[in-house]
Amino acid sequence: MTDNALTADEPLRDATSPQRPLLKGRQTRAAILDAALALASHMGLEGLSIGALAEVTQMSKSGVFAHFGSREELQISVVREYHAQFSEEIFEPAMAAPRGLPRFRALFDRWFKRVSVEIDAGCIYISGAVEFDDRPGPVRDALVGMVQTWHNALVRAIDMAIEEGHLRADTDPQQLLFEVHGLILALHHDARFLRRPGADVRARAGFENVLSHYIAVSPAAPRARAKRAAKQS
Repeated sequence: MTDNALTADEPLRDATSPQRPLLKGRQTRAAILDAALALASHMGLEGLSIGALAEVTQMSKSGVFAHFGSREELQISVVREYHAQFSEEIFEPAMAAPRGLPRFRALFDRWFKRVSVEIDAGCIYISGAVEFDDRPGPVRDALVGMVQTWHNALVRAIDMAIEEGHLRADTDPQQLLFEVHGLILALHHDARFLRRPGADVRARAGFENVLSHYIAVSPAAPRARAKRAAKQS
């Protein structure tokens, strides 16, 4: 046995001892973040405070503060967590749909269902836009960045639908996004604020009405394939 050889239990002890507090710390932070997200969904990001979160999680204020450092960092962490869940629930599954209009439909359908479920709880993106639309700073920047990332994904899906020949070649992706986003906002407003029955049915009908103006009447050769064919000729 060499001088630097380890006994059988030493590698295990060395490997796990530093990780146990780290793992516990991550689990605690995740639990606090889940509670914070639930609070923010009902009370808005401005309703979040270290004190309120400490009460809900039955922790000390110093314990909560140790994981986030400030109320602003807590709010930003909630925005990031919401975006991660949003992506996992909506964007990632929709990527399994075929390129073009089927994928765009899948993105809208999952987005629609998410907002419908959030009628009672509240959407962080929508409520956050109201709270921080005129308040510059890191929280607003985080919200804008996450929403813009989602909008970019939708525009890319629209671009693909144009390339595949599913939508008219003269379709303006930003205009279509604007109209579809408007439907989501109207759904949230009428169902959550006005408590108007049938808002979900109207939103779905509106989506089909909007698409009817952009769908290619007679599917032409997809733009991407046409470009490849032109290069080969």
